[in-house]
Amino acid sequence: MFLSSLEQGLIFAILAMGVFITYKILDFPDLSVEGSFPFGAFILAKCLTMGLDPFTSTILSFLIGTLTGLITYVLHIKLKIAPILSGILTMTLLYSINLRINGKSNVALFSYKTIFGNIEPLIVLIIVCILTKIAMDLFLKTEIGYALIATGDNEKLIQGLGHNSDKYKMIGLMLSNGLVAMSGALMAQIQGFADIGMGTSIIVVALASIVVGDTFFKHSRKLKGTTRAIIGAVVYKLIGALAIDLGLSPNDLKAISAIIVIVFLSYNNFEIGKMITDKVKGGKVNA
Repeated sequence: MFLSSLEQGLIFAILAMGVFITYKILDFPDLSVEGSFPFGAFILAKCLTMGLDPFTSTILSFLIGTLTGLITYVLHIKLKIAPILSGILTMTLLYSINLRINGKSNVALFSYKTIFGNIEPLIVLIIVCILTKIAMDLFLKTEIGYALIATGDNEKLIQGLGHNSDKYKMIGLMLSNGLVAMSGALMAQIQGFADIGMGTSIIVVALASIVVGDTFFKHSRKLKGTTRAIIGAVVYKLIGALAIDLGLSPNDLKAISAIIVIVFLSYNNFEIGKMITDKVKGGKVNA
């Protein structure tokens, strides 16, 4: 159970790094990830059944997965639909699209080769996770990456500098959903099938990973957000495994995910409230 949880935690780490872009950088509540996660899995299944190798199929899952972010961008920016509703509409569209890709709701992949081959899956996932993190960190240090961060921090400032903030939102949404789709493709390979219900409540998993990582390392400024997301995803998955090991039913996993988010968010909110109270009291004393 520990090994399986660690493997899934690394897959969820890539998911968390994708959602990190929209949730933490752009401050955009993108719910379309619940559709793009299984979308990546179904794209992978389609590619494998067409005879493509697993490496090419996984890369195509990422590239084609970016288009789901483009759909959300068009709905929100071009058609002026609210962010949350844009994500929900994209997710709803993707449900039917996912069914159309392979013509059925569940595709078995046990007879096809995967990127793991004869290598221990954990080793492959660690390598993929590290490479993804390095690529993201390097991207965020580029001019486009800095502009993306600035768009999330202060959109009016980036517009005042003569940049089109909508362009960076589009890049962020596409990159985010591409990573989520790749995460779905990896999950399909490790579990041996692609299923239409794979994305249900997956946004909670991503948020839980980010929140857990931020809570544990909120006082560590040197630790990058991507690193926090990776550690948070692994810890979150291990907490779920521990809960099951203690006797809880696997049917309770969704509730466990929600409770983890509630507990850590509440803890952070109380900590922030305590800090504000202490500052106010300190100001009165100094006065």
